Amino acid sequence: MFASWDLLSDDLQIALSQEALCRAVDTVAGQAEVLAREMEAGTLADRGGPDALRLLAAILRIGGCDGLAVSGTA
Repeated sequence: MFASWDLLSDDLQIALSQEALCRAVDTVAGQAEVLAREMEAGTLADRGGPDALRLLAAILRIGGCDGLAVSGTA
């Protein structure tokens, strides 16, 4: 295991960052879907939330990891 982020190569830093962002997108989209289902089931108050959450999930998934193109340098 590396002792410091700075000891990693630029390419490895970029790869790890992209993977972390991809996982974050999947996590947030998944949680949005769960909340939408909870609202539909009546567990949480529904104030138009399910549609908004599904829209958020769709936007995240459409952009997905493809929208995380490398820009600049690490």
